[in-house]
Amino acid sequence: MKIGLISDSFKLGFTESIKAAAELGVSGVQKYMTGGEFSAENMTRSKINEIKDIMNSNGLVFSAICGDFGIDFDNPTVVDRSKRVLDAAKELNCHIVTTHIGHLYETEDARMEQIRKNAGELAAYADNLGSYFAAETGTEKAPVMRAFLDSLGAKGLRVNYDPANLVMVADDDPVQGVYVLREYIIHTHAKDGIRKGENLWQEVPLGKGSVDFDKYLAALNDIGYKGYLTIEREVGDNPAADIKMAVEFLKEKLLAHNISLEK
Repeated sequence: MKIGLISDSFKLGFTESIKAAAELGVSGVQKYMTGGEFSAENMTRSKINEIKDIMNSNGLVFSAICGDFGIDFDNPTVVDRSKRVLDAAKELNCHIVTTHIGHLYETEDARMEQIRKNAGELAAYADNLGSYFAAETGTEKAPVMRAFLDSLGAKGLRVNYDPANLVMVADDDPVQGVYVLREYIIHTHAKDGIRKGENLWQEVPLGKGSVDFDKYLAALNDIGYKGYLTIEREVGDNPAADIKMAVEFLKEKLLAHNISLEK
């Protein structure tokens, strides 16, 4: 497996965040591409070359690009905006774009029909690019996500597996969820959290929450996952310290389980 981190979590400029990531010894970063100078619309040839130079000079690659606009997939604007992110990500030699697609229901209605239609179109578009659009686990339990993905009949839509979201929001077992979604997991977030009640949860540093990382990493290894464990730290007064701790935590866990770390 490989260790990465979300560069935006440092709350620094892009160049500074990439240098900070390199100093921690990770091999990849995930970057938001949904607004400001890093919006897909602003990815000119010179900007793309500038980003590539910064990444190459620090020995890093993109584990994934985040294309989450904060809108559900029933929104009519999501398809074209997401296609632009997929195009820009490929220019940056990244073939995985992650997002939240919105809460999925087992029952069918007009909203679910529209989500399925838009997701299917993006899955087909990603297929044609040789890329993947990865829906992040979150509000629904793993079997519901699995049934939705199976219904699309296209492998261009995969899963960005976030174990903390399953614990905090969906009240699901993140270890069992690995086996449920095994064929679809293309990228993961290394995040931990605690569920405190209905619509009440807390993100915490790795190892301090309800995700059993020993069993979780063993499950990922069991299904043959060889991708990124991308550290996401969304809260906290000192994210850089938490990220550093998370890198060491993951290295120790991988070593303890005899899982090789690709650099």
